[in-house]
Amino acid sequence: MNKLLMHPAAKPVIFLLCLLPFAQLAYGAFTGGLGANPAEFLIRATGDWTLRFICIVLAVTPLRVTTKWNALVRFRRMLGLFTYFYVVLHLLCYSWFDMGFDWSEIAKDIPKRPFILVGFSAFVLLTALAATSFNRAIKAMGAKRWQMLHKLVYVIAGLGLLHFFWMRAGKNDFAEVFVYAAIIAVLLGWRVWHYASKRKQKPVVGARGGEKPLRST
Repeated sequence: MNKLLMHPAAKPVIFLLCLLPFAQLAYGAFTGGLGANPAEFLIRATGDWTLRFICIVLAVTPLRVTTKWNALVRFRRMLGLFTYFYVVLHLLCYSWFDMGFDWSEIAKDIPKRPFILVGFSAFVLLTALAATSFNRAIKAMGAKRWQMLHKLVYVIAGLGLLHFFWMRAGKNDFAEVFVYAAIIAVLLGWRVWHYASKRKQKPVVGARGGEKPLRST
């Protein structure tokens, strides 16, 4: 699988697959295939795909570690930028269809409605990650600070889930919310377990300078 993932055609294929939801939405918009309320459909669909891409990004490391498909790391930046692409589309659809690009009303609406404030906060954090996703930013910030900043993806996942929960609370429809919550909980739970396992396996220095393994508690 690593050999397949390292093939020169792998990145273009993944790129096209990531664009497929956008192509489907654009086709539906031009052909009238988005139902009775196309504006609402586009707002919700772009939000759904943002949350899905967050889950995909979070799944890269667990999948890479458990399967030894180390070449997956090649696609993490692209997947992260596509997450930002879909959240920008989501914000544009809200600004256009809900607010008519009335920026003063948008500025008033964001703090007034909690689920929009939470979603906008996630957008701001994603903007910071997208703006620093390039090699020059890593060199300028230093690897350690860059890694600390990009751990905000966990906060973004929580904010995105909360935004989705509050949005669905109005219709008392939480089925999809629970699905995403379960996926994110598993992906974050795996990280906690993996970190704890690595700490248990890490040797400690004994009184005479020798090393001995940590005892599990």
